[in-house]
Amino acid sequence: MPHDIEPRLLRAFLAVADELHFTRAAARLFVAQQALSRDVRRLERELGAELFVRTTRQVTLTGDGERLLPYARHVLDAQDELAAAFVRRPRPLLVDISATVGTGYEVLGRVRQDAPGLEFVARFLSGLTGAAAEILAGRLDVSFGRVAGLAPALLAGLEHQPVRYERVAVLLRDDHPLAALNEVPLGALAGETLYAGAGNAATAEWTDLAARLFEGRGISMADPFPEIVGNEEFVRVVRKHGWSVLVSTEFIDVPGMCVRPVVDPVPLSPVSVVWRKGLRHPGVDALRAAAGELALEEEWLKRDPSDWLPEGDMSLMGDNT
Repeated sequence: MPHDIEPRLLRAFLAVADELHFTRAAARLFVAQQALSRDVRRLERELGAELFVRTTRQVTLTGDGERLLPYARHVLDAQDELAAAFVRRPRPLLVDISATVGTGYEVLGRVRQDAPGLEFVARFLSGLTGAAAEILAGRLDVSFGRVAGLAPALLAGLEHQPVRYERVAVLLRDDHPLAALNEVPLGALAGETLYAGAGNAATAEWTDLAARLFEGRGISMADPFPEIVGNEEFVRVVRKHGWSVLVSTEFIDVPGMCVRPVVDPVPLSPVSVVWRKGLRHPGVDALRAAAGELALEEEWLKRDPSDWLPEGDMSLMGDNT
């Protein structure tokens, strides 16, 4: 077993392991595909093991490739940490906040005030499931959302800090009968069809929360539909299909529609700040500190025992209420 494997070879291996596609991996590393393939073959020779099964249709990891994966990540994380320790100004931190409202947006605003010497660049992805994949692939640093809804394979590579219980609400057309209420009892939604992101793989954690909430209550979920991008398109699709929408109380302004909190019981959507396991960056430390400050000041992690929350979420949020 060689003791001096070049980090470049491990980066080539990780890129292919993440993408399971040599062309996409080469584009991600800004190298020619031939050069990438050459580096992977060289790593296989040095290790004396085949790391990928390559066919004309797909690329998959072998058992040895799966075994190498955590070690390669550990080595490169350590190298990145070493390099960061000798960089005068840290690179910008890429932070997914989803939208210009809500928990992520508020935390980002606070940390920019608290740590003006650091750069936080906002990204606007549609869900934590999609963002988590981007974090593990190294294309994103931090996101916010419901970690209990992530697949175990995604969650295993992430760390998280509970930040807030957001209240669940419904987005209704202004002429909807329930729009006249200040708050909508959960039982009043029986017979309604609500859009909750079904069909959008990037928001699977939200769809899962909705399915748990709807179960046994006579609430139907709108049929799977492709990801809806942009406010104008969102309004068009929702209006055309006549959907009401399951949202959080803090939601973008949608013309012709209103947000009404759900009560009896109050359903909660737990939010954590999420980052890649092993990531060392002063921006992550500052972001976590800002999130903790806001959670304490605004009492974001306080809830009533009668509020609705799945048990799995309670354990991951460290909730002993």
